[in-house]
Amino acid sequence: MTIAYAICGETEIPNRRGKGFHLLRIGENNAEEPWHIFVVRWDKRVFGYVNRCPHEGVNLDWETNQFLDEAGRRIVCGKHGSLFEIPTGKCVDGPCLGQNLEPIDVSVIDGDICVMGVTLAEDEDAPPAGPAEA
Repeated sequence: MTIAYAICGETEIPNRRGKGFHLLRIGENNAEEPWHIFVVRWDKRVFGYVNRCPHEGVNLDWETNQFLDEAGRRIVCGKHGSLFEIPTGKCVDGPCLGQNLEPIDVSVIDGDICVMGVTLAEDEDAPPAGPAEA
């Protein structure tokens, strides 16, 4: 059985857009650690990544939830303009060419976008995220 944590409803992310989440996960030694991720919804598919550019470790969104380029076809780093393929997270242009974003296992379960395979902690500033069985 895989544990899934609902982070938002599928319709809370407009089609062909992204949304960032500031979560707490349980890491090594059962310590809580900040976990900044984002999810891109593309029709019926969702793709999740850690919100960190492999070039300098900065957040990708230059404005809140602005993860895609002007054409809406690639993920873009707002600081240096690196472009990443949405389905793979592979950098195809910019200073981190050939590197990849760190993927997050996400799924849509009963209309909710869920992160899979991690344990989340309660975060007073985050919307409620509840476990679901998948």
